[in-house]
Amino acid sequence: MSVRNSRPTPASGGVTYRSTAYTSLLPWQVRERRFPPARLGRRGLAPVEVYAFLDRVAVDMAAVYAALAESRREAALVKDALRRWQSAQARAGGAEGGHR
Repeated sequence: MSVRNSRPTPASGGVTYRSTAYTSLLPWQVRERRFPPARLGRRGLAPVEVYAFLDRVAVDMAAVYAALAESRREAALVKDALRRWQSAQARAGGAEGGHR
């Protein structure tokens, strides 16, 4: 049974495969992307083309969000290490009894 407006299943059986030749989308590519019209006698865009493009955009967005999350984790680690170092320096300076 076919449901109207449902996503077609990828030929790979639903598994996303990304080759080493795959290049990430750039903003201008998203803005300028045009889809071919549907076959004769149908209106609108070819759904398979649209869904394939949306899947590619989603993969790239997921990669960007993952990289952003990793950057935030790294920044938090660096900030924590800096705070520990500053605290150790303050304690060492206080133990000497003088100012720098």
